[in-house]
Amino acid sequence: MIRVRFAPSPTGYIHIGNARIALFNWLFAMQKKGKFILRYDDTDIERSKNQYIDGIAEDLEWLGIRSDEVYFQSKRFERYEQIAQQLIKSGFLYPCYETLDELKLRRKVRLSHKLPPVYGREALKLTEKEKQAFKAEGRQPHWRFLLPNFINTPFKPQRTEMHWDDAVRGPQTIDLASISDPVLIRADGTYLYILPSVVDDMDMGMTHIIRGDDHVTNTAVQIAIFRVLGTSVPVFGHINLLTSMSGEGLSKRKGDLSIRSLRKAGIEAMAVASLAVLIGTLENIESYVTMRALAEHFDLSSISKSAARFDPVDLINLNRHIIHELTFVDVNKRLAAMGITGKKVKAFWLAVRGNLDILADAQDWWRIITDFNLHFALSSEIDLCFFNLAADLLPYEPWNRETWQKWIERLKEKSDKRGKSLFRPLRFALTGRESGPKLGDLLPLMGYKLVEQRLKQDDTKRNI
Repeated sequence: MIRVRFAPSPTGYIHIGNARIALFNWLFAMQKKGKFILRYDDTDIERSKNQYIDGIAEDLEWLGIRSDEVYFQSKRFERYEQIAQQLIKSGFLYPCYETLDELKLRRKVRLSHKLPPVYGREALKLTEKEKQAFKAEGRQPHWRFLLPNFINTPFKPQRTEMHWDDAVRGPQTIDLASISDPVLIRADGTYLYILPSVVDDMDMGMTHIIRGDDHVTNTAVQIAIFRVLGTSVPVFGHINLLTSMSGEGLSKRKGDLSIRSLRKAGIEAMAVASLAVLIGTLENIESYVTMRALAEHFDLSSISKSAARFDPVDLINLNRHIIHELTFVDVNKRLAAMGITGKKVKAFWLAVRGNLDILADAQDWWRIITDFNLHFALSSEIDLCFFNLAADLLPYEPWNRETWQKWIERLKEKSDKRGKSLFRPLRFALTGRESGPKLGDLLPLMGYKLVEQRLKQDDTKRNI
């Protein structure tokens, strides 16, 4: 069975770029009838917070992503230690005592000799006595993974190609001799990303790893570790990263386009999902109302190799389109939560939905058609005469969608106004807006008394 994972670090709230990775994995699992695993990479104990753990779960739930299994790396340290000891005994994990300044100096020396700036494995030459001397100074070792890029001696690495067929980028090759032995464990004993990730993917049976293309180089290292541990290697797929329009990467620490901020702004979950999944692919960017509909247009092979630039305008446009397609059944409970209730709510929704950017905008229109305390400034004295005439010519109730046209025909007969000079002042007097839903639809919702009051305002209410 297909098993994929989303592995966020709970050091901040996820943004649309993070959500994009989660969505790709979720849709892939949906297509293949597989399992979606949520794994919190919370090995950074100091920066990982419960509020972010809860927030990530809440954001995924809002997007429509359901986890089949949930794990926490912070609960698996014993397992990582067990694997680390296994690698130490087999000689693939070795202690290094260099300080950061010493490493920087060695890098400069190699560059000055026109050598690649990779770690020279000097730590492998240390005698036991030299190691003890470093420990006596108070130095604690960091631990590097010995890349299998040599035959007889690790001090003479040779070209060793690591190949994999990337599910997104196609055939990939990285020369292990071109990169340094990676640090897996810091001097303070904490783990870097690579080792816990490999151990978890091995233990949890991940069949596919779909993630950002900033991890491409990591893949060669991870494949090497998988093979050293004698386990099967998952299929890797690296998708293009989402950036701002200026080309800058999104930052979780800065709160760039966080899912919760988009939700708070009234953006629909499927607008976020549609844009996050389709941007940077060969598919047209369209809005889909359900995740299953979106899954039909999801294809890893259609992803571009260049970065996907996020434009907030696209998100608003998609959101607007989704709102316009929502039925009354879709929104009834949400409208009720805003205080929009009663017999005329369905007709109200059908009248206003085509003029909303976000659902919360419906509250403004509800107030416009129901609030007797809401008034709009009426301009000139000439217009006041026209408004009084319009009020006098109002048809008697009951009203329906034909009432507006009957009223307009009578106004044309009794006044000298036509076209915009007739419609625009009426629209503003009744709604305070230059544009909006058809007045023929709004008039029956407003009713005779409210319309008459808006047209015959006394002087004390004309400044609002």
